[in-house]
Amino acid sequence: MPLFSIPLSGLTASSDALNIISNNLANLNTVGFKDQQANFQDLFYQMLGTTGAGDPIQQGAGTEVGSVDSNFTNGDLQATGIPTDVAITGNGFFITQGANGAEEFTRAGNFSVNAQGDLVATNGQNVMGYPAVNGVVNTGQGLTAIQLGQGQISAPLATSTMDQTTNLDASAAVGDTYSTPLTVYDSLGNSHVLTFNYTKTGTNAWSYQITLPAADTGGTGNPTVVASGNLTFDSNGNLTAPTGSVTGINVAGLADGAATMKLTWNLTTANGGATMTQVASQSSTSATDQNGYASGTLQSYTINSDGTISGAFSNGQVQTIGQIALANFANYQGLELNGGNSYTPTLASGQPVVGTAGTGGRGTMTGGAVELSNVDISTEFTNLIVVQRGFEANARMVTTFDSISSDTINLQATPGN
Repeated sequence: MPLFSIPLSGLTASSDALNIISNNLANLNTVGFKDQQANFQDLFYQMLGTTGAGDPIQQGAGTEVGSVDSNFTNGDLQATGIPTDVAITGNGFFITQGANGAEEFTRAGNFSVNAQGDLVATNGQNVMGYPAVNGVVNTGQGLTAIQLGQGQISAPLATSTMDQTTNLDASAAVGDTYSTPLTVYDSLGNSHVLTFNYTKTGTNAWSYQITLPAADTGGTGNPTVVASGNLTFDSNGNLTAPTGSVTGINVAGLADGAATMKLTWNLTTANGGATMTQVASQSSTSATDQNGYASGTLQSYTINSDGTISGAFSNGQVQTIGQIALANFANYQGLELNGGNSYTPTLASGQPVVGTAGTGGRGTMTGGAVELSNVDISTEFTNLIVVQRGFEANARMVTTFDSISSDTINLQATPGN
């Protein structure tokens, strides 16, 4: 009797392969989806005997799907312009964590920010990475949820150095004065306006006095003098004394409770050029600079190729506010698919090796973009035709076996036999 199990195994295997192709095509537009392929293998063989030469005579028992491989080659990148979107080029997976603390892994980087300000995947799980403190990422700490809430604050920085590009009129009369303001910031981020008052005292000689409004130190009346001294210029208008910088300018007792400001007034630029001159031109200040700033709130952010997130704050500062981590595995085929674009590790895949993008064999990231599905529609339709032909052939074998069985039964039931 024919063995119906053989063509039936072919039908079952072909049906499984059709399901896989169908799933690939259904996920043609799924972000981060990886194409799959069914691999067939033959079943056990029945020993019928041996030839005169002793070679085995065996009969196969059919086929089955021996494995389903995922194609982890990169999909094309599509720019979205959405700052929370990020794509991986190369190896690696984003790490997400649910409310129960269990970690999952995904290639789909179409992220968003939830009501708590956390960066989350489409399934609501937190995207994990390394936190930044005062703009510095510490990868030695454990992973934490990436925070991108607009309420984030950039801490203020108290002014410690200041300079101004100023010319004092060499033709001014003795006793003439010139004043120019410069804004500085204290440790709480509050601004204060220092006034530089210059008075000509003689040929190529000026005095200076730096003052602060009395109200800034809790007083009334005349401004508070925080520093004073003399300036000397040579016959070419170059400053000869003091040189380098004026140190020890302390602004203490601020009414807002901030710490004492310890200021240095730079009289030369970084490359040694003069910031103070005295030539026969109207006294003026063309530029001022200082290194302090007020606190600021997060306005926007970008994701860089190494996964660092650069935040732009309302105080004009750009600081790193975190870094997205990536995980790599020894055997990608050993990962278990969960649906929802996520994977979990198994003994076959090995444990995740976590680190930063661009290191340890991990790929790089592109912000404002997503990785598309790597399903190739022409390849899938070609595979569909091949598998369909196999299904039809096995179906024909079933009908053939059925005909043979019917003929055999009819033969046995014929009268006179």
